[in-house]
Amino acid sequence: MKQTRERRTYDQQCGLAYALDVVGERWTLLIVRELLLRQRRYGELLEALPGIGTNLLADRLGFLIDAGLVRSLDPDRRTSGYELTELGQRLREPILSLARFGLSYSAHRPAPAGGVTRPSWAVLAVEAMIDEVPADVPDETYEFDVDGELFHVAVVGGSVSVVPTAAVDPALRVSTDSTTFFALGLGRLDPLEAVVSQAVRVVGPAAAVPRCLRLINLTGRLTGALPAPR
Repeated sequence: MKQTRERRTYDQQCGLAYALDVVGERWTLLIVRELLLRQRRYGELLEALPGIGTNLLADRLGFLIDAGLVRSLDPDRRTSGYELTELGQRLREPILSLARFGLSYSAHRPAPAGGVTRPSWAVLAVEAMIDEVPADVPDETYEFDVDGELFHVAVVGGSVSVVPTAAVDPALRVSTDSTTFFALGLGRLDPLEAVVSQAVRVVGPAAAVPRCLRLINLTGRLTGALPAPR
C-alpha cells in the first residue's frame, strides 16, 4: 500500500508537533481507536468509520503502516486484517486522555443530530471514565454487555483493567444499548433513571451497584438509592 499524496508537516522542533505530523490528520486517531481494541479487517474498519470512504481509509492505513504504527497481517491483500505495532500501542494513554477530555467537554452540550454510536466504542469509553480505584472498592469484576459487545472491568489488588471479553463469575452483569450507554457516559442520563426504567439492566447484589458506579465515575449522578437488581 503506497501513500497517495504528499504529507504536510508543521516543521516545528516540538514533541507535540512531531506527534501531530503522524496522527493529526482527520480519521487517523479514530482508526487507531478501532485497532486498540482488537485486530480489524479492512471491511470492519470501513463499517466502524461511517463517512471515511474506502480510498481515504486505504490512504490513512498506508501512512500509518509506513510510520510504523500499524502492520498488515497480509501485506499482499488490502482486505486482510490490521493491528497496531508496539509503537502504535503507545498511543493508548494519549487517546484515553483525549477521550476523558471529550467526555467532560461534551457533557453539557446537545448531542449532534444523527450522531452515530457503536457498541465497541464503549470499551475504551469505560477505560477513559476510570481515574483510579476508590478505596472502598474490593477485588471484584463487573461485566458489561452493550448491544452484544461483551467486556469486563476487573479490580485486583487496587489496580483496574478493562478486558474486551466476557467475565468469569462477575459481581455484576450490566446490559444496555449503545445509545443509553453513551447518554450515561456523557452525563445526559441519570443512572438511577436508567435502572428504574430498565434502559439499563443489572444482575447481581445491590451493594455492588454503587461501587461500580463510583469506579466508573458515575456516582455524581446517583441521586437516590438504587432498587435491588433482578
